[in-house]
Amino acid sequence: MSQRRVVVTGLGIVCPVGHDVATAWNAIVEGRSGIAPITRFDSTSFPVHFGGEIRGLDLGPFIGAKEARRMDAFMQYGVVAGVQAMRDSGLNVTEADSDRVGVLMGSGMGGLESIEQTYDKFLETGSPKKVSPFFIPGSIINLVSGHLSMMFNLTGPNLAVATACTTSTHAIGLATRLIQYGEADAMLAGGSEMATCVTGVSGFAQAKAVSQRNDDPTGASRPWDKDRDGFVMGDGAGAVVLEEYERARARGATIHAEVVGFGMSGDAYHVTAPPENGEGARKAMSKALADARLDPGEVQYVNAHATSTELGDRVETVAIRRAFGAAADRLAVSSTKSMTGHLLGAAGVVEAIFTILALRDQVAPPTINLHEPGEGCDLDYVPNVARRMPLRNALSNSFGFGGTNGSLIFRRI
Repeated sequence: MSQRRVVVTGLGIVCPVGHDVATAWNAIVEGRSGIAPITRFDSTSFPVHFGGEIRGLDLGPFIGAKEARRMDAFMQYGVVAGVQAMRDSGLNVTEADSDRVGVLMGSGMGGLESIEQTYDKFLETGSPKKVSPFFIPGSIINLVSGHLSMMFNLTGPNLAVATACTTSTHAIGLATRLIQYGEADAMLAGGSEMATCVTGVSGFAQAKAVSQRNDDPTGASRPWDKDRDGFVMGDGAGAVVLEEYERARARGATIHAEVVGFGMSGDAYHVTAPPENGEGARKAMSKALADARLDPGEVQYVNAHATSTELGDRVETVAIRRAFGAAADRLAVSSTKSMTGHLLGAAGVVEAIFTILALRDQVAPPTINLHEPGEGCDLDYVPNVARRMPLRNALSNSFGFGGTNGSLIFRRI
């Protein structure tokens, strides 16, 4: 494989704790939750009444009103994050190099809300003529990439990925590979999600996967805590601009971090549950370490997948211990999902951005709501308060339904 180095030069984010990178990161470092009662629909008859919704997002600076009406919310969030990342990068795409710049944005669920609303309208009228001609392009997963490619004239690789909760981690890793292999010189990569709608909330609730701590929304996402009772659904998007290092340096770009390792694996075990020994997760982390040519002791921080489920949190701890060996006890490990909730297909990129910012500011984000670790949860989880510490290399994990796993390692430059 080519040894072309890949760096991050642009960041964009829309999530429950902030609609831009600076606001969201400040909230994370301060340990502020973005979880609140659901407002998007009447959840009275539902077992879950809270989530990490996006509230009050101003689309005006990013998308025209006409175009926005033709997009599902997940698509709006993805386009906003993508525009933010491109603006942050200062990347000027010309006709001469547009085919060397591409986009890879994914989603785990796609336009669930649009599907619900369209079917409701059909049932109400009984007429297919009441289905909008914009329904399909407004709800399919790859149109986030499509819109961004048109907005910025990105005629290089135009792709999407859908691997459940590992989606946007895979998007970053695969986009990195395209640059390393010489298929592109720069890529806009990430993911978006809006699943706090009727079918999303009811589906996860019926699967007994989400917390029902309705009397305490901000305290409901509690990774590794002995009283955790499931994850909290969240919405949002994130995007990063990835560039070949020499190109980025030549144009004087601000380099946020370098992508030095990427690992993938499959559990081949169960639709929703990981194996007790965490073998798939271990493989993803070990492959990322090998790709980065790092010994386990050279990583200082892990942004864990840790969703706040009894099995998942415990198994990830096992996997980290197996991947890092004796070095596991020297790691700072935290879950920013304790503040944002679980953004499903957008989780990986949002957490990758927080990992990059942790490297920049030399601070490990906290895991809030962690009062007493549960059985088998025995790592340093940075409970409740952010920690200033020297950070050189950091790893971000994502694991999804179907046993799909991904790990990314970033290095401070």
